[in-house]
Amino acid sequence: MAKIDILVGTTLGNAEYVADEFSAVLSGLGHENIIHMTPKFTDLDPKSLWLIVSSTHGAGDLPDNIMPFLEEILSQKPDLSGTKYAICAIGDSSYDTFCQGPEKLAQALESCGAQVYVDKIQIDVQYHHVPEDPALAWLEQWQDRL
Repeated sequence: MAKIDILVGTTLGNAEYVADEFSAVLSGLGHENIIHMTPKFTDLDPKSLWLIVSSTHGAGDLPDNIMPFLEEILSQKPDLSGTKYAICAIGDSSYDTFCQGPEKLAQALESCGAQVYVDKIQIDVQYHHVPEDPALAWLEQWQDRL
C-alpha cells in the first residue's frame, strides 16, 4: 500500500476538513497517511506521495501555517527528484488570485525536481459550498493508481 503525506494550508478550515476526509478514505483503502498541519520538510518522506490541500490567502498567498514550508523549500532547494505530489486547491473565483497560493508551492516543488502525480483540482467555494464533495470525487478518479 502507498504512503501519503497530506500537507495542509488552511485559514478558515476548509482545507483541513478536506484533508480529514482524504485521510479517512485513504486509511479505509489501507494506505498509510499522515496529516501535517504545519508541514516541515524534515518531517516528510520524499518517497511518499505529497498530497497538498491548500486554500489561497490574501493576495494569492499560501495560508500562514504552510508558508514556512514554502520558505524552507525555496531556501534549502532539496533534491526532490524522487518525490511525487498532487494538489487540491481551494479558492474563491470572485478574487483575481483564485487558487494562486498552492500554485506557488507547485512551482517551488517542481524547481527542486518533484513531479506531478495527477492533475490538480481547483475547487471554487462560490459553486461548491462543501469542498469535500468535489475533492472526494477527484480522489476517487485516481485512488486506484496508488
